[in-house]
Amino acid sequence: MAAVVVAALVAAGAVLWIRVGPEPVVTIRSDLPGIGPRTVVTSVAEAGGRGLGSIRVELIQGGESVLLEERSHRAPGPWSFGGSPVSEATLEVEVGRAPTPSLTEGEATVRVTVERPGTLLRRPRPRVAELTLPVRFRPPELSSVRVTATPTQSGSGVLRYLVGDSAVESGVEAGPYRFPGHPLPGGGPQERFVLFGVPYDSADPSPFRLVARDEFGNEASVRFLRQVEPSPLRSSTIRLSDGFMARVVPAIMSRTPELEDRGSLLENYLMLNGDLRRMNAERLVEVASGSAPRQLWSGAFLQMRNTQVMDRFATRRQYVYEGRVVDTQDHLGFDLASRVQDDVPAANSGVVVMTEYFGIYGNTVIVDHGYGLQTLYSHLSRIDVETGQSVDAGQRLGLSGETGLAGGDHLHFAVLVGGLPVDPLEWFDAKWIRDHVGAVLPLQGNG
Repeated sequence: MAAVVVAALVAAGAVLWIRVGPEPVVTIRSDLPGIGPRTVVTSVAEAGGRGLGSIRVELIQGGESVLLEERSHRAPGPWSFGGSPVSEATLEVEVGRAPTPSLTEGEATVRVTVERPGTLLRRPRPRVAELTLPVRFRPPELSSVRVTATPTQSGSGVLRYLVGDSAVESGVEAGPYRFPGHPLPGGGPQERFVLFGVPYDSADPSPFRLVARDEFGNEASVRFLRQVEPSPLRSSTIRLSDGFMARVVPAIMSRTPELEDRGSLLENYLMLNGDLRRMNAERLVEVASGSAPRQLWSGAFLQMRNTQVMDRFATRRQYVYEGRVVDTQDHLGFDLASRVQDDVPAANSGVVVMTEYFGIYGNTVIVDHGYGLQTLYSHLSRIDVETGQSVDAGQRLGLSGETGLAGGDHLHFAVLVGGLPVDPLEWFDAKWIRDHVGAVLPLQGNG
């Protein structure tokens, strides 16, 4: 009998020992290669058996510890073979100058300590994992700002500047718009330039900042615009008819299945004219982000030959239906009309980056000219080029038409900088290009 009792006790002790479970696995990663203003560190702990106990995340520097987060999990009892142990936990913490102001430059260590549930006979040692990161709060150097001239509302500008070696990105920011900087051709290792656009609906220079960031997220910024030359919006009236809406609305909605029918022809038209127009504008910014980091154009841009300008850039249109104003939208391009299904030439050399049916614009081609500069050709009846194809100035891209929200056969032509529509007249002018762009950037074909 005694032997049985002893065997039972030994077996119970073995169970209690084994039920601690295997040692946890802990991984730590950060979203940045070091700590700057704000770095996110993610810790993942995994454990079998009775799962995880407590988890503690600390930041260690100079012998001092700051508790960042602590979490406890209740495990099933050592005799229980049921229950729901927590086998995995993820903790996300922020470290940096803002969330942990006691940090100083140098190095700091994120330490994660994971405890396993113990038993009466065994208290397992905690699993400790660490990630040591450099700490830097000094922003990149940013200096020698030179803008070629006072830009015009709805126009383009060029800025030349210097950045320090720690900068990994730089450029101009103005509200929601981002214009990336590029190494200056023929310049030194710190010389940069940026081609930027000015929104058509504001002459306020205050939102414009030149920004440089390092790999840790430290940022330097300077304001560089004292003035923007005002250029008031024009105005026009578009009269809507049932016949026009019946032609354009079903055609666009059939090519845009993500849109929901709002129940009437007018409501669907207003959805296209407003919501879809904004969606298309966001897509233009996305397309611009892939612009080539080199100059692909040469000389002045060409306007489609023998055309009459039906509507100019930056026109605020009122849409009238049955005698009342039902919508207001802004027209951000040139409407050029010639003959029906006329050849549409590339305004300058570049690479085709879009050939598709594009919302309110219908059949559309976008040509990338490099450094964020692109041209858009829409309402086409036919597209004759392919995405990725290089084109020369004057090469046919397709034929004019009335796809999308076009009231008749014409070309909607737009010049885009960073996806922001700007006044094409500047880019049609060889002298403007030489004086403004050529004053900073060594240009091809502008001698």
